[in-house]
Amino acid sequence: MKIAFFSTKPYDRVFFDKANADFGHEITYFETRLTRQTVKLAEGYECACAFVNDQLDASALIALAAQGTRLIALRCAGFNNVDVSSAGKLGVSVVRVPAYSPYAVAEHTVGLMLALNRKIYWANSRVKEGNFALDGLLGFDMRSATVGLIGTGKIGECVASALHGFGCRILAHDKQENKICKTEYGVEYVSFEELVAQSDVISLHCPLLPDTYHLINMEAIARMKKGVMIINTSRGALIDARAAIEGLKSQKIGYLGIDVYEEEEELFFEDKTFQILTDDVFARLTTFPNVMITGHQAYFTKEAVARIAQTTLENITAYENGSELINAVKAE
Repeated sequence: MKIAFFSTKPYDRVFFDKANADFGHEITYFETRLTRQTVKLAEGYECACAFVNDQLDASALIALAAQGTRLIALRCAGFNNVDVSSAGKLGVSVVRVPAYSPYAVAEHTVGLMLALNRKIYWANSRVKEGNFALDGLLGFDMRSATVGLIGTGKIGECVASALHGFGCRILAHDKQENKICKTEYGVEYVSFEELVAQSDVISLHCPLLPDTYHLINMEAIARMKKGVMIINTSRGALIDARAAIEGLKSQKIGYLGIDVYEEEEELFFEDKTFQILTDDVFARLTTFPNVMITGHQAYFTKEAVARIAQTTLENITAYENGSELINAVKAE
């Protein structure tokens, strides 16, 4: 099948070309993002392969369908950037990679917790400048912390496993309880209100849905402990960034670690070293000494990227062969 591959980075070519040796699809790589303005590049391609910051709203899907595209192959788990309802009405199938390496995201999550707690990023910079003072680097024992997990799917479960090893008390909030988390890691399921009020560390591992949009807002932050640590490796819009800034200024939030950001599509995955950042909210976040930001790299391990390539091409092959699309995304 002919595939128009958008938002291409050099590492994408390496992993997809290697995996495609077993499939034989015809892949054309485009560096540009897929948006309504760039859909013309996909003309004549039955499949468009998209990533997290590509924009597949109704207008883009209408244009793609008119050009003959019948399959949107997402090489990611999230699909909030796709108007799935419009795709269904247009006869365009949407598939995704629901799981690649929950360990990758979970390990990055715990890494952010440790780096923020022990100020590892500051300590490293100080030592390189010849400053070996310990002032300002005081941390706390993770063993003494209560950690709240919002969402206990596979990633949340892996985080719970790691935190159980530290000896943390683990609270969780989820519509569906994870039996492994309860029986093996001692996770206590509580209401959202109880979790934010009792947790020293809050880590987000839930999808972005209408009822989770800006889940961490001014009201939720007001309920939290003073000096709380908030970690988000899930979806940027789970946190109201402006509310987080107010929480940081008042010191209600003592630490913030994010790998995702609500308006990241114009920032992440690109080298903007010599460009002026026009996003005032993001720029403000970077000024706080107790904030760590990584550019949507939590998933980025060789195992995870290899699995993404394999599953994406398996999805495309299933569509081509008329087989069941086990990873299809359907409108609710």
